[in-house]
Amino acid sequence: MKQFRRNYSDPNRGTTGKGTARYRALKDVCQARPSKAKCCPNAEARKITREEHQDARQVARDIAKTRQYDISMKLRKKVEMLFAHLKRILGLGRLRLRGPCGANDEFLLAATAQNLRKLAKIFPAPQQTRKA
Repeated sequence: MKQFRRNYSDPNRGTTGKGTARYRALKDVCQARPSKAKCCPNAEARKITREEHQDARQVARDIAKTRQYDISMKLRKKVEMLFAHLKRILGLGRLRLRGPCGANDEFLLAATAQNLRKLAKIFPAPQQTRKA
């Protein structure tokens, strides 16, 4: 038996206006198929709805399975954690100075404080010995 396959350029398709496209098989062809009872038991013919951005989603899923994606996510987590620390601990969730120069100065001051904390963890202050 000859396999039936619809072409996407078929005039039987139409967009719903919501970012999806509907593809429909012809009723005569669908009724003649022996697998019709399994395929679409409650409908006269097969209808497939496909979203507009389905191809882009599939590309993203494929990329998410790669090793480079895992490395990228680990690096991104480091950066995101730094920004979260700036916002929550150092109080940079809201800027207090006005204008681009004020925002730049405030952010540089917060980033400097963050870097100094990192340096303090790497190079601890020397302990002074007390004389009794």
